[in-house]
Amino acid sequence: MLTAALPNPTTRRRIVGLLGLLGAVLALLLAGAGPASAHATLQSTDPAQNSVVATAPQAVTLTFSESVSLSGDSVRVLDPAGKAVDGGNPAHADGKDNTARVGLNSGLANGTYTVAWRAVSEDSHPIGGAFTFSIGAPSDTSVSTTALSGAEADGVVAALYGTGRTVAYGAFALLVGAAAFVLACWPAGAAQRAVQRLLMTGWVALLVSTVAVLMLRGPYERGSGVGQAFDLSLVRATLDERIGTALAARLLLLAASGVFLSLLVGQLGQLGQPAPAARPEEADDARASGDARTAEEAEEAELRQLERRAAERPQHETRLGLGVAGLVLAIALSATWVGADHASVGIQVWLALPLGMLHLIAMALWLGGLAAMAVGLRHGIGAAAAERFSKVAFGSVAVLTATGIYQSWRGLGSWSALTDTEYGRLLLVKTGCVVAMLGVAWISRAWLARLRAAPAEAEAARPVEAPEPVAVAAHSDDPVRQAQLDRQRAARASAGRDRGLTPTRAGLRRSVLIESVAAVAVLVVTTMLTNSPPGRVASEIAAAGTANGATAPAPGVPAPQTVPGQTMELKLPYDTKGRTPNAKGTATVTLNPARTGPNEVHLSLDGVDGKPVEVPEVELAFTLPDRDLGPLPVPLTAEGPGRWSGTAQLPLAGNWVVSVQVRSSEIDQTTEIKQLKIG
Repeated sequence: MLTAALPNPTTRRRIVGLLGLLGAVLALLLAGAGPASAHATLQSTDPAQNSVVATAPQAVTLTFSESVSLSGDSVRVLDPAGKAVDGGNPAHADGKDNTARVGLNSGLANGTYTVAWRAVSEDSHPIGGAFTFSIGAPSDTSVSTTALSGAEADGVVAALYGTGRTVAYGAFALLVGAAAFVLACWPAGAAQRAVQRLLMTGWVALLVSTVAVLMLRGPYERGSGVGQAFDLSLVRATLDERIGTALAARLLLLAASGVFLSLLVGQLGQLGQPAPAARPEEADDARASGDARTAEEAEEAELRQLERRAAERPQHETRLGLGVAGLVLAIALSATWVGADHASVGIQVWLALPLGMLHLIAMALWLGGLAAMAVGLRHGIGAAAAERFSKVAFGSVAVLTATGIYQSWRGLGSWSALTDTEYGRLLLVKTGCVVAMLGVAWISRAWLARLRAAPAEAEAARPVEAPEPVAVAAHSDDPVRQAQLDRQRAARASAGRDRGLTPTRAGLRRSVLIESVAAVAVLVVTTMLTNSPPGRVASEIAAAGTANGATAPAPGVPAPQTVPGQTMELKLPYDTKGRTPNAKGTATVTLNPARTGPNEVHLSLDGVDGKPVEVPEVELAFTLPDRDLGPLPVPLTAEGPGRWSGTAQLPLAGNWVVSVQVRSSEIDQTTEIKQLKIG
């Protein structure tokens, strides 16, 4: 009686323990993910932006659209001379995570004060900006752009941080994809040193990149130099944030993945290559061919077939157990990305989180599997294994397409965001790279079809060993011996370079390598996407200074350049679509002296006949989208029909957006905007 050998009890206990650990880490990581709006925005301030207060406040309070993380210099208050007048170490007001409050020194003089702030939003991205308020009356301010660095990171730190994130994505794909390729397509590959090196490369690269990102996160958030990467206080502060929790969980999961890799290589590597399965028709041929085989021989052939199946059963059961453990590990590792990035905040978090993990895993199965496939072709993988990977890759592409469409809709919000935002443009580049990969994949399928059609090449090739050197001179006068020496040299030169590489296999390997190069480009663009605000958010920020119905400036149109000390005039045609005489006309905004600091502003509304018109309501505001500053409303004082004046505080140089909201009746209104370059 035949019995199947099961994995030993020690192996089963290790797999069960590994599954339990992975489940616990995954639950801990996703437990804190809740709905919020992607990228926090400043909702209100106390004192209010651009306001004039009679007496000096005791503190400055900021309220955001979602929870933010603070550091010791998250909120700074500068007097007109640029001197800090805050007490430092801002904290959440009244225990609310979406606020920041910093105390002010006593005895502040009258004048205009600038508040510069920076924080980390719930989706782990740094944000920053500035605004002004005045005590007693507005005044000139000497605050420079350098003092208000916003959320910009140090150039070297930003480059290293981005590189670390890119390497982490690639290492994840290599680790998960190669392990899945071995389990699902090529179990015998676990015994190949090249495959083992591939798995270890993915594990080590993910470990190193995770540690690097953890250490660089503090300087990246605070805009400090790379030398601060070894500041343990910054590392501790990072661990208190959501992204720090995700990175710490990833390190724990990498420890578990080390156990998984040892089981994968140890178990499948010992089992080795299963014996070729007997074809079902062998038994029938044996019965029908009485001249060649007797009935006893046919029964013996069937018995050998059962023995082969029994011998393969331990490998199947081991692969099943390792496959389940590997799947849970891949899900948990993917959660360390989506649990602290765009998917964890915004709309439909309950759906975005699982689809984000599915997107990452499908990416890993495809891209990491390509690397394993290239190694397998170098070491004589059979057509059957290549065909299995082709099916896995097709399913991965289908999943990537479906989840990618959802992520694009969720991140963009509108068709215009595809071209008007950095996120949309990067998404177009990523789509182009994926399309290129699909084109090369189609060529790979053609090579695979040729491989299947060639029986001599379809079987898995055994490595060709270099022959032992023959003890002969480098050159011999004996033609027979000289020919033997030449063959030996040729065999030794080709051994290790062309093992298992027939022309068809070489063509398939070339197309797979080209596909892998395109995959690297996809990983780079993906990293840039995760560092960019989603198009939906970028559009909202750009329109922050306008009311409903505002239209953005045409892309690529340069903003008019002001000349400091001279009056700048902007004309904004408007049409509220109403039927009253004041529904259509031109709004004229004049700015003097058109430079940073306080500016005298005049606003006039003229109808189509060029005469002043009166409207129930008009509002004027300035916004600096690049620095997430504003809208800064301008308090207007009426000077007659269709004429107003006020003072605008413009603390920074840059491309400002001037917005004029005109309401011609109770229901008819419009907002017109125009760019203005200051400095």
